[in-house]
Amino acid sequence: MAQAQIHKFNIRFLPDDITVSVSEGVTILEAALAAGVNINTRCGGVGTCGSCRVWLKEGKVRSKHSARIKEADFKRGLRLACQSHAVSDVTVEIPVVKANSTAASRSLSSGRRETSILAEGWAFKPMAEKIYLEIQPPTLEDNQADIGRLRRSLKQRGIENLAIGHDTLKRLPAVLRESSWNVTATILAEEPSDILVLLESGDTSGNHYGIAVDIGTTAVRAQLLDLTTGTTIAENTAYNRQADYGEDVISRIAYSRRKLGMEKLQQAINETLNYLIDEMVSHSKVDKAGISHMVIAANTVMIQLLLGINPESLRLSPYVPAIDILPQLKARTLGIDLPEHVYAYIVPSVASYVGGDIVSGITGSGIYQRDNISLYIDIGTNGEIVAGNKDWLVTAACSAGPTFEGGGIKFGMLAASGAIEGFELEAAGGTPEIKVIGDTAPAGICGSGIINTVATLLRIGVLGQNGKFIPESGCHRIRQGADGLEYLLADASLSEHGQDIVLTEMDIDNFIRSKAAIFAGCQTLIESVGVNLEDIDDVIIAGTFGSRIDIENSITIGLLPDLARERFYFIGNGSLIGARLTCLSQDLYRDGLKVSEMMTNIELSENNTFTSNYIASLFMPHTDHHKFPSVEIGR
Repeated sequence: MAQAQIHKFNIRFLPDDITVSVSEGVTILEAALAAGVNINTRCGGVGTCGSCRVWLKEGKVRSKHSARIKEADFKRGLRLACQSHAVSDVTVEIPVVKANSTAASRSLSSGRRETSILAEGWAFKPMAEKIYLEIQPPTLEDNQADIGRLRRSLKQRGIENLAIGHDTLKRLPAVLRESSWNVTATILAEEPSDILVLLESGDTSGNHYGIAVDIGTTAVRAQLLDLTTGTTIAENTAYNRQADYGEDVISRIAYSRRKLGMEKLQQAINETLNYLIDEMVSHSKVDKAGISHMVIAANTVMIQLLLGINPESLRLSPYVPAIDILPQLKARTLGIDLPEHVYAYIVPSVASYVGGDIVSGITGSGIYQRDNISLYIDIGTNGEIVAGNKDWLVTAACSAGPTFEGGGIKFGMLAASGAIEGFELEAAGGTPEIKVIGDTAPAGICGSGIINTVATLLRIGVLGQNGKFIPESGCHRIRQGADGLEYLLADASLSEHGQDIVLTEMDIDNFIRSKAAIFAGCQTLIESVGVNLEDIDDVIIAGTFGSRIDIENSITIGLLPDLARERFYFIGNGSLIGARLTCLSQDLYRDGLKVSEMMTNIELSENNTFTSNYIASLFMPHTDHHKFPSVEIGR
């Protein structure tokens, strides 16, 4: 019996202009993953999130129609990549989705203060220095070896303990003589001795740049720094392309165990980093050869995946990472497309789920320098918490889940254009006023929008403290949906995709579990050192999500402790701040090493006290109303 012929089609992806050949029946999303093309998907490719949209430019595809796409847009060629497969050669274009930076930076509550709490007392002396030298040429009377003459000149500039690599040694004689003995040395600060990483002809000290990077589970953020002035000359953000293989760290650990899984995850983060670097260099018209150094801060899982180190032990008791403090590594050995002489410093990790991103944030915020007791909270999929001062630091991580970034919510999405962020309602029977990022038609709701909505509905008595809607409240927007009772946020006629946007009781249940994990983590950590939450002098909120939240509403629902509002500060992306400052200062480089050694990790996953605190927090704001004396609800 003859075998059926298997057809193969070429799929071209724009704007990357990458073409891949696939067999009939392979979805556009699967083809993109095979080609290394980034298409965001939050539901695993089952067609429920609507985030993997592409425009069909040429050719034919067979697609299932989705309620996530308006009929008019479907006719114009908009498709879900996970629900479409080619029946001819096709060209598709991936829309570029950008977060609204203005909305991300604006204040959302009267009690909000952008923090001036940063590390102090450090000198501007980058980890990589360029030093111009005019070396005395040799003579018959002074015939010291080339390397000795170089060391002598550097010693006069305060550089005494110096290591020189073999590659630099091989180039040394030619560079010295071609430049008439006038050269620029790039010196990298390292323990126990500094390293001469590059020797160039002439004075190139003005062509001197560094890169600071925060590798987040969802997004990667980078800055291009002028190391002669200490200024940031470019900044860029991109989705972490590893998200194509898993939304959270646990799913990526699992994927890394598959055949070629680690290689694909490494390739994905390399592509993300190289894209960011190339975009910043191109935008600022900087000579890439002038980049001298790189600092990377990231959680422990992201670092081990970057390094190609099996992360399996991170999720298994006793939760031990493979690495903590590393020597500086050549960026190229990590797959990063930078000149051969560029080294990358990876900020030390503390534990499986307390990584260099938190060490970097604590270093940048200066908590370790002060007498005051501070509570540092980085709210995200994996909420990291630090408490302490100049004498002690304790830390813990709690799995909050992806709720704060829109995961596990029926119409959840990242804080990007189209996300409902603000919600105001005066009375149960009224019509809410919603604020949408980008001032466009709403497409869903982001984490900060959920906080604001839930807090408002709770405050006016539409929602009970157990997270259940109260039909007797007189709110006509409460209705029965496929998943139980739900609240209508935006009518289909107003939404971007022509579908009602709702918040369901199931969504709120997921959200309560997330907020309970964060609050219980704070409570357990503080109590572990014999301190009460009332004793906290400063609460520093970090992270991209943290920069958007409303303090009053966050306290109302029991996410943050009920403390005087003037104690709260916002640091923004603490990880990136710390990475930048570390790149600019050898003082903070050394302080970061000190911070990582000061931090004591409290493991919460098998902590009975945390479990008890968590269960007590599965209520809004809490089962113990004395912990939230200022909160008034149901009025």
